[in-house]
Amino acid sequence: MGEYAQFIERIYELIGVDLTLYKEAQMKRRIKSLRDKLGYTNFTTYYDALKRDKAVLDQFNDRITINVTEFYRNPKRWDVLRDKVFPELIKKNRQLHIWSAACSTGEEPYSLAMMLKEHFPQIKVSITATDLDERVLEHAKTGVYARAQLKDLPPAKKSKYFTFKNNKYYLNDDMKRKVTFQRHDLLKDPYPRNLDLIVCRNVLIYFTDEAKEFIYNRFSESLNEGGMLFVGSTEQIFNPGNYQLKLFDTFFYKKQ
Repeated sequence: MGEYAQFIERIYELIGVDLTLYKEAQMKRRIKSLRDKLGYTNFTTYYDALKRDKAVLDQFNDRITINVTEFYRNPKRWDVLRDKVFPELIKKNRQLHIWSAACSTGEEPYSLAMMLKEHFPQIKVSITATDLDERVLEHAKTGVYARAQLKDLPPAKKSKYFTFKNNKYYLNDDMKRKVTFQRHDLLKDPYPRNLDLIVCRNVLIYFTDEAKEFIYNRFSESLNEGGMLFVGSTEQIFNPGNYQLKLFDTFFYKKQ
């Protein structure tokens, strides 16, 4: 067994994350760049450091989880969500169950909460947001963000839902209460059921085809008939029928 293969096997034993289900070249490059930056010359010595030093392990967890997001990321897709997807979903439902999967630091589920309050205040909503990384979930719960994370958020929403102080934006408590955060591993934990909308964007590109197929099947099982899956701009599903889905709009798929 090669050194990297042995390393990821031991990582699974240490933290329960199966790195064989991520694209090897991308993941190995991400890990190696951090390893080299910290001054470890091979995966064996790096693993020993991960095992004994929590700070080194925390950095590793940050590197293997993809924590890049912002409010209203790709605004035109959010326009479609507002103008086409939500009107379609509320035709039959007076209550929506939404899952923001791999939510990172919370910008996405909070964006959903703001949009629904702003444009569909009559609809009851439950929003569950999950991520593999417990530390980014703790960050998400604080609702505190840098300017760059709000660059695509309309100014009216910034002033309405945030307080700006100490060069940071603080989300108001009413919005924070609308989202429930939980830890979840897409590759091994049970999925929520009876969902009307799943948002999972710019994460699946890092998984192998085998892992993506597993996740798409599980997403489909989680959606109600007529429910929607919203994916990232590099994550088109080329065979949605395999998962009982059909294209509704660019990057939106409807459960058949």
